Amino acid sequence: MDITIHASFLPHDDADAALAFYRDTLGFEVRKDVGYGGMRWITVGPVDQPGTSIVLTPPAADPGVTDDERRTIAEMMAKGTYAGILLATRDLDGVFDRVQATGAEVVQEPTEQPYGVRDCAFRDPAGNMVRIQQLD
Repeated sequence: MDITIHASFLPHDDADAALAFYRDTLGFEVRKDVGYGGMRWITVGPVDQPGTSIVLTPPAADPGVTDDERRTIAEMMAKGTYAGILLATRDLDGVFDRVQATGAEVVQEPTEQPYGVRDCAFRDPAGNMVRIQQLD
């Protein structure tokens, strides 16, 4: 089988703040910025990986989600327990310093984990956990 990861979805509750974080803080390029019915989907990705994207999506976009579910999603996003992504870099300390300098919420400084990786963690403006691992 020939299967690749094309896109992953992360929710946002403020499109401009999400765009600023992923484009300006992490340095991703904007591939699409689409609005419809007062909502906005933004597709971003690493410049050197044109086949892999993150779609920043409004969590209320699914018409099958009830109002109670929307409230639960909003509560989970606010706590940082709804969604997350794992990124990787060859320069964890440099990336950490640059992201921290932008005022992003630091969850964990670069740390050697007992399970064999070195990583750090931030929350994006919507509360999503963004973990970044050191590549060897």
